[in-house]
Amino acid sequence: MVEKVDIDIKMKFLHGFSNKTRIQILESIKTEEKTVTQIVDDLNGNQSNISQHLACLKGCRLIVGRQDGKYVYYRVRNQLVRDLLTNFDVVLEDIQNDIACCNSHIYQ
Repeated sequence: MVEKVDIDIKMKFLHGFSNKTRIQILESIKTEEKTVTQIVDDLNGNQSNISQHLACLKGCRLIVGRQDGKYVYYRVRNQLVRDLLTNFDVVLEDIQNDIACCNSHIYQ
């Protein structure tokens, strides 16, 4: 039986997934580890911005970094997080039209 999780901890966990750039980063490193430069190239982003989001994801322990010489390689923490990202897609396939019509929340 799964122990009940504190709602505030759950909200902190979900915060890691609540930003477009963080989701893009997670998708970028879902199947292979990458350096900041590789992630920036994948996202056509700004290194400073990407680094801030990497720090958030690392602080939430959704990702881990591995130092190799002067480079840090980032990857999704474990298979459970990869499975969660995949399950988001599975659920969204079913409800994406309803989500698209939702006017309660405006996201950019």
